Parts: sequence; structure tokens; C-alpha cells
Amino acid sequence: MTAPLIDPFQRAISYLRVSVTDRCDFRCVYCMSENMTFLPKKELLTLEELDRMCSTFVRLGVEKLRITGGEPLVRKGIMTFFNAMSRHLEAGTLKELTLTTNGSQLERFADDLYAAGVRRVNISLDTLDEQKFADITRWGRLPQVIKGIDAAQRAGLRVKINTVALKDFNENELFTLVEWCKTRDMDLTFIEVMPMGDIGNEDRLDQYWKLSDLRKDLAQNYTLTELSERTGGPARYVRLEETGQKIGFITPLTHNFCESCNRVRLTCTGELYLCLGQEDMADLRAPLRNNPNDEAPLEEAIRHAITLKPKGHDFDYSRQTVDGRVSRHMSHTGG
Repeated sequence: MTAPLIDPFQRAISYLRVSVTDRCDFRCVYCMSENMTFLPKKELLTLEELDRMCSTFVRLGVEKLRITGGEPLVRKGIMTFFNAMSRHLEAGTLKELTLTTNGSQLERFADDLYAAGVRRVNISLDTLDEQKFADITRWGRLPQVIKGIDAAQRAGLRVKINTVALKDFNENELFTLVEWCKTRDMDLTFIEVMPMGDIGNEDRLDQYWKLSDLRKDLAQNYTLTELSERTGGPARYVRLEETGQKIGFITPLTHNFCESCNRVRLTCTGELYLCLGQEDMADLRAPLRNNPNDEAPLEEAIRHAITLKPKGHDFDYSRQTVDGRVSRHMSHTGG
């Protein structure tokens, strides 16, 4: 029986986040600069190579695949990859295939995703104000995303909204977002802004809204009950007793969640990042391409990489400086 992937801190790695492209049709101000230089296509793993890579991870014990980008649904032919991964769902070796998306392409792909075995999607949405949405995404349009959400729900996909908490931007929409998600039967998770990449004139400290403060604001209107539930990622959940809905918090700054980290991130070029908040990575593209008919070198490279997984990240704003910053954009690693 294939030995599981265990890191140096005895954490079993069962969750792989896979970026299938660094490209996106938005330019969100906390994620990337407006004038991005994207990777040459020859550096990207082909869809067939992504299949082989992910299948190897599944064989080594990964049970959850989350497809990310950039915006994953702008990758040409991406449904070929989702359809290929569905065989692992049918075999029972993969328990969940899901994705994180900005929602812009869901109107086109929602039915196909459901047919491929996807049952849950995370949609990034930070405001319900059309002008503010255009401002923060630079290129995005809110009505297009709302149509995508409509299509996802019609297709039978369970939708969770991911909202980056941004000071002086969406603070005044806290209760509006909560109530909107309630009316549509969608879960909602708030995320603290992370110090990743050079984003030009944006200041991380100016953007940072502590989720401990957000929780206090929520508690003014609702009774919050802690939940033990986990969905495989870093979010911690509460139930709002008055509405029954589930609210998640991803808190890399106010509460480090690294002690239970079970995930690694594969970029679209075959780099395996062992931690979102560290620069260390392993090149898996070389053993993949250099050994097209032999899986052993790739398996060995993956196992060796997992032995290098650090205990956690070093993100820190507590001294009113941005410590632990990493140079790559979130879109490079995968959202």
C-alpha cells in the first residue's frame, strides 16, 4: 500500500490546490498589479501534464483537489482537465473536486462543472456595490458575477462566497453581505488581506481589517456559536443563531492556523509551494517532463518536497510594519 504523505510535523497532506493558469480577467487590487506580465505559455504545464501530476498526488493520498488560478475558467480547454479528474471521483480515490473562481465565467461552465463531479465552488466577491466592485477588480463587472452565481445555483452547485476584509472599503457592508448570503442560502467566509506581491500603490496596513474586530461587529447583531466543523482548509466557522447560517474566518494574521495545515500548492508551471507564506518551493516540472514513461522520479520528488514543508508562515502586521511578505503575487501561487 502506498505510504501517505507525512510532513516533518506529522501532518498528513491530503489537500492539493492547483493553479492551472496565472492569467485572470480581473486585476483585483490586493492580488495583482494592473499591468501584469504573464508567463510564456511554454512554461505552463499542459492539461495532460496537469492530469498526470494531479493523478500522482491522488495516488499518494491526496483526497481533495481545489482548482485555482489566476482565474481557472479562462484556461483554454479547462473542462478537458475537470472531466479527466472526474475518473478519480468515480473510483473513490478522490473525495472532492472543487474550484475557487471570480465567477465571471460560471454562466458558461456551471452545468459542465456539475457534470464533471464538482459539487461546491468558492466565489470571490468583496462588495455588492457595482462601482466599488469595478474599482477593486479594475476590470470586473458585478452583474456578470451575479449571473454566474445564478447559473451555479441552478446547476446544483453549493456556493460559498469568499470576501477579503478590507478596511475603509467593505466595513460598512458587513451586515449587507451577511443578509444577502442568507437570502440566497450561501455560506460566507471572510479572509484577512495577506502581504503577497508588489501591488503598486496599495498599502497592506491601510487595507488590513482584523477579523477579530469584524467578529466583534458581527456579535453586535447576532449570537455567534463556535463550530467544530472543518472543510479541509484553514477556515474556522461560527453559526449565527438568529439566521442559522455558517460564517467562516480565515485569519493568517490574527490567529495563525498553520498547526493543522494539510495542504500544498502546485503552480501552473509545476512549482510546489509547501506554504503560502514562504518562498521555499520544489520544481516538479523537471522530473515530470524528463521521465514521461516513469512515475517513480516524480513520486520521489513529491515525497522529498513534503519533507521540507515548514511549520508555518511568518505573516505579521503587529508591529505596524508588513513582516513576512513574500515576493510572488497570489495569482502566481493560486488563490
